[in-house]
Amino acid sequence: MRNILSASLVAAGLIAASSVAMAQTPLRVAGNFSQNNKQVDIERAFFEALPQTSGVPFAVNYNPMDVVGVKAPDALRMLRGGSFDVMSVQIGMASRDDPFFEGVDLIGVATDMPSLRKVVDAYRPAFDERLQTKFNAKVLTLWPFGPQVFYCNKEIKGLDDLKGLKVRSFTPSMSAMLEKLGATPVTLQFSEVYPALQRGVASCGVTSPTSGNTGNWPEVTSYLLPLSVSGSVQGHFMNLDSWNKLTKEQQDAIMVQFKQLEDKLWDLAISANEDAVACNTGQDSCKGHKKFAMKLVEISDADRATIKEVAEDTVLPIWKKTCDAVDPNCSATWNKTAGAAAGLTIK
Repeated sequence: MRNILSASLVAAGLIAASSVAMAQTPLRVAGNFSQNNKQVDIERAFFEALPQTSGVPFAVNYNPMDVVGVKAPDALRMLRGGSFDVMSVQIGMASRDDPFFEGVDLIGVATDMPSLRKVVDAYRPAFDERLQTKFNAKVLTLWPFGPQVFYCNKEIKGLDDLKGLKVRSFTPSMSAMLEKLGATPVTLQFSEVYPALQRGVASCGVTSPTSGNTGNWPEVTSYLLPLSVSGSVQGHFMNLDSWNKLTKEQQDAIMVQFKQLEDKLWDLAISANEDAVACNTGQDSCKGHKKFAMKLVEISDADRATIKEVAEDTVLPIWKKTCDAVDPNCSATWNKTAGAAAGLTIK
């Protein structure tokens, strides 16, 4: 009798454990590129803790994007197809599938972090609606890598010296800016830039001070022009089918957590980049990044004015033509949201 009772208890325990396992919700996550170790560390810790912090019984499988063989331009299509439940998306790269999304971070529109956050928040509802309709995905976060600045292996003293150079670009509006400045844009994802700079395929690259530092770009470049042209806005998006499987209470619970993740990544973009500039250029104040010996190029008022002029006269009209071709209301939507926040109007 005792053996029968013991066997029954064991069987009941196995059934209960099996039920708990079956109740878990799979969450396949493609995170940021592994070279961006600060962001990946934040992401990994966040997703591993998400079942506990949200109370949703996720079975999380997190890997950086490059580890699972995903290229940045393919992210939205893979998300729409359900290859992953959540993806960290580089919007500038992915916007080649739909120019509407690039409206969150057009070149020259917001060249400091407070201004950029106003633009992002204003554009978020329209961005989310478009993402759900076109790519079967839900916005969880929108955040920047930080100010996008110039790393060059040729001597430069300002924007005029970019003429004739091949410069890494990762958004259509950035390519339009570079062409206006007389440079040749070379579209490369982050992992391809170091060897391109090393081999002379590109003379300059544009990225944030932190990303360039962690990617060791100062090993293959000598001049840093810290003139911000955009914020390289990223996002965490969830496949809409996966999202709709959650209850309203579960959706609300995970959005609370993703808001905290978004705030943490904004804070990183703001706090870490000043130190990265100091470290890239070998200053004594360098603390949290690798120390290099690049030459810091002073930003001139003329260069600041040039970026604004390029935005108003070149970037916005080109983007309007491209985006209105796929959505007749695109530029009007931008004017009412991001444009209003930035104090700009596309005519």
